[in-house]
Amino acid sequence: MNKLTKIGASALCGSLAAISAANAGDLTATGGATVTWLSEEGADTGNPIGMASAVTFKGSGELDNGWNVALTIAGNDAGAYSASNVKITLPGMGDIIINQGDSGTGIARMDDMTPSVWEEADGAGISAGIDKTIGVNGGTTIEVTPSEAMPAGLTARFAYSKDADGGNVNDKAASGATNQLGSGWDLTVEAGSDLAGVDGLTLYAGMSEIEQFQNE
Repeated sequence: MNKLTKIGASALCGSLAAISAANAGDLTATGGATVTWLSEEGADTGNPIGMASAVTFKGSGELDNGWNVALTIAGNDAGAYSASNVKITLPGMGDIIINQGDSGTGIARMDDMTPSVWEEADGAGISAGIDKTIGVNGGTTIEVTPSEAMPAGLTARFAYSKDADGGNVNDKAASGATNQLGSGWDLTVEAGSDLAGVDGLTLYAGMSEIEQFQNE
């Protein structure tokens, strides 16, 4: 029994070392030039002139075992950290995403599907005055997207977070307990036109379950 335990630990360490060593690949930086003028009738907005200075870094590489690894780091305006994620593609199985900070996983990707030039209906800088559903995306999540045994046009995703409102942290660290939300999961399904049978039609559905703690 002890021998099996040591073998398992050795295999795990080997896998982690292989993933951390995936640094031979391409790294690109992208950004844009955006200047805005924001004003609200009847409100004192001060200086209405704004500028976007966000930069996004993307990198990719392949491990010796054939796994593909992609990294995305999004910087906010003025050089502040915004979000990051690591995507591991397992050939013949699907994708695993470890996500920090953005709304690209779980039920949060469906928070506002109204199309506009600023991605979302309230993307112009004026709040919509509603609470959006973020599910487990408030904390670091691990999301699995299987590619096998799925009908054409149907995408299913399962996201899990150990602490649904825990902060994003560096490696070899922990966020600490928040005493509000515990672990949880999101399940989402997306059916495209290939499955719906109508060009341009996409159907979405999702559910979320999160442990909650009540302070006494």
